[in-house]
Amino acid sequence: MKHHASNNRPPYDELGKDGRAPSGSAWSVYGSDDQLGSIGLLTPECVLTGVALVKKGAVFSLNWSLDLPDPALYARRRLRHTILFNDEGADDVYDDFFPQCSSQWDSLAHIRHPVHGYYQGYQRADITGGIGSKLGIEHWAQRGIAGRFVLADIERYRREIGRPLHPDQPDAVTVADIEACLTRQASQLKQGDILLLRFGWISWYENLEPAARKTIAEKGDSFAACGLSRSEDSARWIWDTGLAAVAADTPGLEVQPFDTSKVREFLHYRLIPLLGTAIGEMFALDALAGDCEADKRYEGLFVSAPLNKRGGIGSTANALALK
Repeated sequence: MKHHASNNRPPYDELGKDGRAPSGSAWSVYGSDDQLGSIGLLTPECVLTGVALVKKGAVFSLNWSLDLPDPALYARRRLRHTILFNDEGADDVYDDFFPQCSSQWDSLAHIRHPVHGYYQGYQRADITGGIGSKLGIEHWAQRGIAGRFVLADIERYRREIGRPLHPDQPDAVTVADIEACLTRQASQLKQGDILLLRFGWISWYENLEPAARKTIAEKGDSFAACGLSRSEDSARWIWDTGLAAVAADTPGLEVQPFDTSKVREFLHYRLIPLLGTAIGEMFALDALAGDCEADKRYEGLFVSAPLNKRGGIGSTANALALK
């Protein structure tokens, strides 16, 4: 199983300065044949650290219903479920199944940088879904995702300091916000951690009337939502902290609406094709956050088994947190 050594990671501001890869990219750090990106930071030691944090046997599913959001966002379609009965029992069939319709991972094949291409410089011809296809979700699926999680309950922090988050507005959460939240929780991040960011978007969405949900879906990718600031500071902090993955309970992780026509207006361009960062979206974090607030322990073991589909562009989260 491949892992990334920790002693060859230059700081963000030095990435690409050797001339072997674009500025701000990790391509030469992990090697030109790398298919894992940040997930390769999950060493056996990271797994054991997470396992040691399981104290009370509590298990929290981080998977929102596959039927939500409804209507589906970003011009995706709602899953259609058909039950097929037979003499022995039943099977079922999923149609219009978008693995990224609900709680989900973005694979490294999900976003193409408008100038530099996909992670490691791959191009569309390399993303085939067939034998030899690059950057597919199967690379994470076949090794599994497991390690220590740290939850940053941004929604609770902002509410308690008198600056409540606005889920339906472009309310950008900065690095300073995250660090202040972690300090308030007495949480410390280590290389190889999986950071879970709770903004409160899912709980807000679940309280919307059907008409309001329909309005959001009709806006395509132009609806407003709180999220991570798309400043380069966010990418720098994620890299320099050494996170194995970052996941949130918002549709796009970063603040919305975003402008994909401009590199500086879409954080995904920095995180996925340049840095190889594993991103999760619409993770259901409310129950976990409630327990963390109750016992003041914001860390534990995170496990996820993405769909083992060759060339997959994304996957249902299939994620659990254990404490």
